[in-house]
Amino acid sequence: MGVSFLSILALGFVLGIKHAIEPDHIIAVSTIASQSKKLLRSSLAGVFWGIGHTATLFIVGIILIFMKGEIPEEWAMSLEFLVGIMLVYLGVTTFLSFKNIHIHEHEHNREEHKHVHSHEHSGQHEHKHHQKKVSYLKSSLIGLVHGLAGSGAMVLLTMSTVQDVWEGAIYILIFGIGTVVGMLFFTTIIGIPFVFSAKKLSLNKTFTQITGVVSTVFGIYYMYNLGVTEGLFKIWIQ
Repeated sequence: MGVSFLSILALGFVLGIKHAIEPDHIIAVSTIASQSKKLLRSSLAGVFWGIGHTATLFIVGIILIFMKGEIPEEWAMSLEFLVGIMLVYLGVTTFLSFKNIHIHEHEHNREEHKHVHSHEHSGQHEHKHHQKKVSYLKSSLIGLVHGLAGSGAMVLLTMSTVQDVWEGAIYILIFGIGTVVGMLFFTTIIGIPFVFSAKKLSLNKTFTQITGVVSTVFGIYYMYNLGVTEGLFKIWIQ
């Protein structure tokens, strides 16, 4: 393995970190991190996103490199549009995650007390609000969708950088490791306000619903930009 190829791999690792922190990636994973009450679980959400993302890039990338082909532009744009749909779905479900939680305040011996309850069944309440865990499968699926949407660009980048299929496979894996490291770092940072506000339900609810709104609005903008500005809707109706 020559020095030049090692330099290419190092560049791939750095590009992987940079790729992980693109706005649509961070926003999508933040909707998962917002559900965590432990920082480790928030961090692992980023790791599993990276695993799903890398798996898709690797599988699709190697197939296309072997076939010496590329994803047609309309397909690539349609896969990107799928990311927008996913962002809206994640945003709406995150925003509504507190819809059945109610806070009742009263005074007892001149001390204010707050009670939290849900109108859902007790088992669901316990599952959703007392033992809420990050869904690593969900994180992986989000990463998978992002990887699928970015596989065309990844293949073009790889084919312009390396000499053969095996070098391409190594490059994609190193790039994937970079995305895992990048997302691990940023989901840890994103998870901090949610973890520290876990016992302050009103504040935690505010943070979570802001995350949901941001994801929804960005998803709508993402779809509008692809469909109208970049002409995807015209391609579909042709």
